[in-house]
Amino acid sequence: MKAVCWTGINEVSVEDVPEPGLLNRRDAIVKIIASATCGSDLHLIDGYVPTMMAGDILGHEFLGEIVEVGPDVRDRRVGERVVVCSIIGCGGCHYCRQEMYSLCDNSNPNPGFLETLIGHATAGIFAYSHALGGYAGSHAEYVRVPFVDVNAFPVPEGVSDSNAVFASDAVPTGWMGADIAGVGPGDVVAVWGCGGVGQMAMLAAKLMGAERVIGIDRFPERLAMTEKRIGAETIDYEKTDLLGTLKEMTGGRGPDVCIEAVGMEGHGTGAQYAFDRTKQALRLQTDRGLPLRQAIHACRKGGTVSVMGVYLGFVDKFPMGAVMNKGLTLRSGQQHGQRYIPMLLDRMAKGEIDAAHLETHPMGLDDGPRGYEMFKRKEDGCVRAVFYPDR
Repeated sequence: MKAVCWTGINEVSVEDVPEPGLLNRRDAIVKIIASATCGSDLHLIDGYVPTMMAGDILGHEFLGEIVEVGPDVRDRRVGERVVVCSIIGCGGCHYCRQEMYSLCDNSNPNPGFLETLIGHATAGIFAYSHALGGYAGSHAEYVRVPFVDVNAFPVPEGVSDSNAVFASDAVPTGWMGADIAGVGPGDVVAVWGCGGVGQMAMLAAKLMGAERVIGIDRFPERLAMTEKRIGAETIDYEKTDLLGTLKEMTGGRGPDVCIEAVGMEGHGTGAQYAFDRTKQALRLQTDRGLPLRQAIHACRKGGTVSVMGVYLGFVDKFPMGAVMNKGLTLRSGQQHGQRYIPMLLDRMAKGEIDAAHLETHPMGLDDGPRGYEMFKRKEDGCVRAVFYPDR
């Protein structure tokens, strides 16, 4: 079968690879209908996530049709159109029972790297390096889905493929960012990043009753999309004093909730950003943290900072003094998608959530390398390239 593969740093190619088969009794094989690029994929392509191997299939945000199930599968059926969560949960461990699926004890068969790096292993993730399980990704014609009863969810009739595909990752990640921050009526919420996750975090905040939602980015087309599709206010951080503007917009207090939806390759301006880039390039720090530092400094006293951008290791100049002395609550985590996806699909069916506009560039698998290049360079207003194997 065809698949879009990582073949080296900044190298993506379409390869012929073997079709997957069932390995465990609770597995299923899913024929891919649509598979989206995600900003966290760029950390893999740029070489900042170790334990990638040449030939690894990319992609973790997807929609498909079940074509084969293992003998112990109880709830899913051949022929179902399903969204599959990007995070793999077993459904039975302590963390899965607490609906903290991204902390699953059993779905990552390669725990040693993370145990050394952060003290504990977390869940497996499709196509996110061998440190996160070495699972083949979804930019292919077929993918094996472990624990399919836990991780796959039927898509209601009437919900389009281009909408439903984002219920795999972008929509639940954004929703979780607002949920764990406790967004409620009357809140002012600022979101760093107007990509897919950032826009969905803003939409979630609005649906939770936030009085004002502010999106922060530097790309005019993303800022315009956020204003039009989400109805949020926006700030171009390259054209203003960001922290001063946020204070001015909030009467000097600062946002009640700040959501960071950028991650370890965050951009910025000024000497601090140049210093971060240099240290990361020289491998003196793993992650660039300027947007995270901004969110902490901008947040009002006693407010909450929610971190949904992907970080791998260490951030320099972390403002712990601001966190402690301002009495901030810091919340974070990979998404516990299984907790949210059924509710989000129901909202999609009711017309309350529509993420289809994120798909700016639908393509076939053969266009995978070009799609990733456009996505990385933000060319032609690309917010998400989505690959359809049947095209």
